Amino acid sequence: MSCEFCGGETATKKVKRQHWLQGKLYIVEDVEAEVCKECGERYFHATTLDAIDHYLSSEHVVKANLNVEVVSLG
Repeated sequence: MSCEFCGGETATKKVKRQHWLQGKLYIVEDVEAEVCKECGERYFHATTLDAIDHYLSSEHVVKANLNVEVVSLG
């Protein structure tokens, strides 16, 4: 696959993804993505994103809880 931003080649990797669902933020580890070797842009298949939604919508194991600050620059 070619990167839409820089034209570089992508490779399949496991990455962390910040994922919002029903107003909650999740950090999901070991998500398969196509990652550009040049600029690092990440691409996720729709089936992967649907699988994340399904997993988070059902009973799931929580590895850790984080305290996150929300700030505004404006």
